[in-house]
Amino acid sequence: MAREGVADARVGCGALVRRGDGRIVLVCRRRPPEAGHWGLPGGKVEWMETVEHAVRREVAEETGLVVRLSRLLCVVNHITPATAREDASHWVAPVYLATPITSARALLCEPDALSAVRWFALDDLPTPLTLATQVALRALAET
Repeated sequence: MAREGVADARVGCGALVRRGDGRIVLVCRRRPPEAGHWGLPGGKVEWMETVEHAVRREVAEETGLVVRLSRLLCVVNHITPATAREDASHWVAPVYLATPITSARALLCEPDALSAVRWFALDDLPTPLTLATQVALRALAET
């Protein structure tokens, strides 16, 4: 239960989508938090929606990709204090490892929220990367 004047943590989700050639899809965020950073496709879990459904929905909404979820890769705790530009935020986000089911052609489907969608080799990633992406890449390397 939220206390008056205190926000609760929000639930997000994401996917590290990897093609057969090992490349991963990343999106460049236009909006806070982490505007201008490259990150995993994902977003918030809607009321009464399963996390797995939210991951598949968010990936499709942002990139046009239909994905199969392989397994839970990690859980990201994204806590940012308030700054002059952004309010404080607290997101808890399960991140799944996923693969495209059909075409691996990623599209920019939400140009208001994202400035680019591209595939990258793991040894040639753009910068800066979102916190969730950094945590997910560390988890992937540990498996």
